[in-house]
Amino acid sequence: MEAMSRRKHKIGIVVSDSMEKTIVVRIGRSAKHPVYGRIMSKSRKVMAHDEKKEAKAGDRVSIEETRPLSKNKRWRLIEVLK
Repeated sequence: MEAMSRRKHKIGIVVSDSMEKTIVVRIGRSAKHPVYGRIMSKSRKVMAHDEKKEAKAGDRVSIEETRPLSKNKRWRLIEVLK
């Protein structure tokens, strides 16, 4: 039986792949406006480690939280979902 990982998993879209072994992933979510009640789309960008350089801009990817790899990188690529 495979042990459950306590690390966070996110799914997002690759925005940039121009850096060496690093991709920028936009993670989107929906949130309700606190006053007006309208559903708003919010997103944030995170840098993720891509060892084999397999993800390209526009791909849908799965990333996992990891130890700090650099000043801004705390995520690593698990798989490309397309």
